Amino acid sequence: MPAKNAIKYYIPNSIYHIYNRGINKNLIFQDEQDYKVFLNYLKECLSPVEDGSRFQVRNLKSFYDEIELLAFCLMPNHIHLLIKQKDKDSIKKFTKSLFTRYSMYFNKKYKREGPLFQGKYKATNVINKDYLLDISRYIHKNPLKYTKNLIDTFSSYAHYMGNINLSWVNKNIVLEYFKESTFMQHNNIKTYKYFVEEFKYKDEDLDLSRSD
Repeated sequence: MPAKNAIKYYIPNSIYHIYNRGINKNLIFQDEQDYKVFLNYLKECLSPVEDGSRFQVRNLKSFYDEIELLAFCLMPNHIHLLIKQKDKDSIKKFTKSLFTRYSMYFNKKYKREGPLFQGKYKATNVINKDYLLDISRYIHKNPLKYTKNLIDTFSSYAHYMGNINLSWVNKNIVLEYFKESTFMQHNNIKTYKYFVEEFKYKDEDLDLSRSD
């Protein structure tokens, strides 16, 4: 039987939660430089091509017109990406390019061989607004395993809070849904910060923060 979320049915103009981790749960980020290199790759993949020669020389591909990154979190041994794709094959091409490039960098730096990531990444289709809000919360809460300061992490949370500006991350889709949500209104949740950092689900409510 296939592993959960291993079979991916891609739909145009749809949002997916992408998850990948190191082989044998090994570290995929060993120092601050590793995080910054991966983030730089993300930025380059998601930015418009201003200097075609630079992309051609470095063999980089821009997915600016194909992919929107809605949220992300980089953890020591795994990665979360919340992505909206334009075409049904956009995510497959984007993730192949991104993870291959980072694996090449990592293997060269640490003088290792073989795959960096554990099998194929997992992908879950985000099918409704409530799930979109909850998965964004789950992604941004991930660093609580290591720190109480969610702003100072390798995630898009500081961008959502207005502390930094990441032009290549589209926070508007999530935050606009947040304002419209009847669940937020019913529970008197007025800010995204409160939703992520302080709100507690009732037993009957879905809470992705309790899942692995």
